[in-house]
Amino acid sequence: MVFEIIEEVKKVIKTPLGIHAHNDSEMAVANSIAAVQAGCIQVHGTINGYGERCGNANLLSVIANLKLKLGMECISSLAMTELTEVARYVAEICNMKLSDSQPFVGESAFAHKAGVHINAILKNSRTYEHADPHLVGNRRRLLVSELSGKSTILKKAEEMDIDLDKDGVESKEILRVMQELENKGYHFEAAEASLELLMKRILKKFKDFFDLEGFRVIIEKKKGGKMSSEATIKLKVGKELEYTASLGDGPVNALDSALRKALKKFYPRVAEMHLTDYKVRVLDEKQGTAARVRVLVQSQDKNDSWWTIGVSENIIDASWQALVDSVEYKLLKDSKKRG
Repeated sequence: MVFEIIEEVKKVIKTPLGIHAHNDSEMAVANSIAAVQAGCIQVHGTINGYGERCGNANLLSVIANLKLKLGMECISSLAMTELTEVARYVAEICNMKLSDSQPFVGESAFAHKAGVHINAILKNSRTYEHADPHLVGNRRRLLVSELSGKSTILKKAEEMDIDLDKDGVESKEILRVMQELENKGYHFEAAEASLELLMKRILKKFKDFFDLEGFRVIIEKKKGGKMSSEATIKLKVGKELEYTASLGDGPVNALDSALRKALKKFYPRVAEMHLTDYKVRVLDEKQGTAARVRVLVQSQDKNDSWWTIGVSENIIDASWQALVDSVEYKLLKDSKKRG
């Protein structure tokens, strides 16, 4: 329809045309591309499709489709490799979470799961991918779960610069531990940062950056007042003991703030990171308030975002596990850069 409309308008208007599409019918990108094919030379839109009502045409998807699918030189190939970084940057300054399922630039845009699927990807990526993720600055993710098998674990180890023998004791041990934890409720395909830490701990290639001595979380509500949370934490870095406290909007927020406050003296770059998402799922509802819960935490710094996980009958304990992994992963990746 849009294509035909543009063609009719061109017959009576000689001025160069543009398209300004909204996404109320989930057609903004498709309509914008059709308009370009019909002769429009300008596309209005926004990064990540942000806008009133259901949003505007997502310029990142428009650009990627025009260049990769239609061969139109709308931007340079070098600029194309920055699309994912731009998406994350704009989401960050808008204080919004970038959708994992966003085409081309989302965390799950090139994610693959299950043994046969992954086996095919490793042999020929075109069997399951419509484009090379590196062309838009994204990456391929091979999701590891108890269903994935050793081939996935070996590939993940390769990405982490870990040398694993396919039939070796170490790879079998990683698979055994991972399956055991997933039976308890862990979900490593959703928490790759925790997976990397787990693998390196099993292989004894990771040393904790700090040791917890203890923490306390106090939740208080006074008559007529709002709920308040305070966390105190005591930890050791090397031989040095640090004790600090922090207030928060809730117990997890207070605990997160206290942990990073305690570590800032030793690892200043923890100030760069912050929590962007927090998810809780009850794993065995029949147990009621005694049920085991899974906590997923997404953290972000100026360059990356990552997910970590914790599982426990106590929501604070599960949250603590995820928070510790989150901070340790940040410190680990920063140490890699310095190395």
